Amino acid sequence: MDDEELLGIDIGPLTFSFSELKSATNDFNPANKLGEGGFGPVYKGTLNDGRVIAVKQLSAASHQGKNQFVTEIATISAVQHNNLVDLYGFCVEGDKRLLVYEYLENNSLDQALFGKRSLNLDWSTRFDICLGVARGLTYLHEESRVRIVHRDVKASNILLDSNLIPKISDFGLAKLYDDKKTHISTRVAGTIGYLAPEYAMCGHLTEKSDVFAFGVVALETVSGRPNSDPSLDEAKVYLLEWAWYLHETKREVELVDSRISNFNEEEVKRVIAIAFLCTQASPLLRPSMSRVVGMLSGDIEVATVTSKPGYLTDWKFDDISGINSMTIDMSTKGTDSSVYNSSASTTVVGDTSQSPAKATQPLIYSTVSNGR
Repeated sequence: MDDEELLGIDIGPLTFSFSELKSATNDFNPANKLGEGGFGPVYKGTLNDGRVIAVKQLSAASHQGKNQFVTEIATISAVQHNNLVDLYGFCVEGDKRLLVYEYLENNSLDQALFGKRSLNLDWSTRFDICLGVARGLTYLHEESRVRIVHRDVKASNILLDSNLIPKISDFGLAKLYDDKKTHISTRVAGTIGYLAPEYAMCGHLTEKSDVFAFGVVALETVSGRPNSDPSLDEAKVYLLEWAWYLHETKREVELVDSRISNFNEEEVKRVIAIAFLCTQASPLLRPSMSRVVGMLSGDIEVATVTSKPGYLTDWKFDDISGINSMTIDMSTKGTDSSVYNSSASTTVVGDTSQSPAKATQPLIYSTVSNGR
């Protein structure tokens, strides 16, 4: 895609010069680096008007990254919601591609939950975070001018503002599709641990893939732990598996983060039950995000969960450098935590035209086709 084509997009947000962003970030000083995003580093900066910004710098070598960059501009500029990160503008100069976002001072949800824990998130805050994320996804799926599947919903892509209001970020992997298409067969792109089975295995993409990931995020928010943690006892390694066991033995409240001293038991059980509905193996059994909002708000009754969540427990790659060849192992033993652990935010991209042929028997607790 050349610059003329890129500049021809009806963007909406402001165009920034590279020198302006270079100055704002103090020449992209490493001290201002906030982290590594989906397609390059992110820096904190201050504009001449005093606005504090987050600048995403596209890795110039990545052709795919350029496509993601264009997708992100087109997507973010089309949507405005209290639970989505605001895009201030962008920069295109030569081979330089940058996005300029509002800066959110409380960083990401994964840092608040699994990091050094400088934030003390009480139960009501966590409940509000779940509700806010659900509202943001509802907007993307059902209320936006175009239907948008985020494709990479995870705790590290949920940012918290000064009032701890959650805002969904990183639309670099977002795919737009019109209402005539029931699903998109696409290259699998997402983060291990949050991937819906039908998407990971077959590239079958609908908004129900985001619903699955939301269910995982909700359980992480309740428990204060990532979806996979090999350092724990074997029975507790996989969050969905452990949560289901506690549900079956009517001990759901034991899932609550031990740092929370007071919580509403009814709300906790409601969030956990909704998370199980969201992570059903069959996408047809998962609720829409607007129903999730209704259930969280108490306006819609939460259906009784009878079948355990469906998920993949172990991933192995024939060739990590060209992740096209993807195999899925049935065994839950010996998981490579560096590949699986959600807090490492490993993103997978696989060519689904090849992966089903290479897949060994996948472990999903329910067959996707019959939804049981």
